[in-house]
Amino acid sequence: MPFREINSKMVEAQVVPGQKMFSQRGAMLAYRGDVSFTPSLTGGQGGVMGMIGRRVANEQTPLMTVEGSGTVMFGHGGHHIQVINLTGETLYVEADRLLAFDGTLQQGTMFMGSQGGVMGMVRGQVTGQGLFTTTLKGHGSVAVMAHGGVIELPITPNRPVHVDPQAYVAHHGDVRNKLSTALGWRDMVGRGSGEAFQLELSGQGAVYVQASEEKL
Repeated sequence: MPFREINSKMVEAQVVPGQKMFSQRGAMLAYRGDVSFTPSLTGGQGGVMGMIGRRVANEQTPLMTVEGSGTVMFGHGGHHIQVINLTGETLYVEADRLLAFDGTLQQGTMFMGSQGGVMGMVRGQVTGQGLFTTTLKGHGSVAVMAHGGVIELPITPNRPVHVDPQAYVAHHGDVRNKLSTALGWRDMVGRGSGEAFQLELSGQGAVYVQASEEKL
């Protein structure tokens, strides 16, 4: 069920019988037809482990299960919305940036330290973002939120992309992430993340970057 962009801050989705969608609580702006919205404890196909991962990641707001027959318009907080269509690959996205996604996608949780080692763990401590990142895999559409618009930057072999961790929205493909420091530890005292930290993404895929470093 692909999303249709109404404008930069609203998307519309068709809900059909026998298929589910999941959305962040409070994301529904309006709907037409016979559509129901109920809290989801597991949020897709992540099962118990997915639920535990989200609990550890300190996600207090459950997703909503959207079912029925009709049309639903989604938006949240006036944030910019970016639609990402998956064709079998895995999307890595900060949990609080998820607006809505197809129920056909398999949801999981990845510990950032598993890719970035110790520095991956430091990323969560210093930037204030979670150590856990939500994964969505399969064929379907995802609507994510960001500040000030989003640009998709390709990641190609031997040409890594460096992103401010607070400007990071999501990425997909065969990509490795590593947090590096552009300054010495003494130089970073009293500073926010800014250019002091850089998230390096290498491999083959793409990364989505927001125009503002403001957190959602």
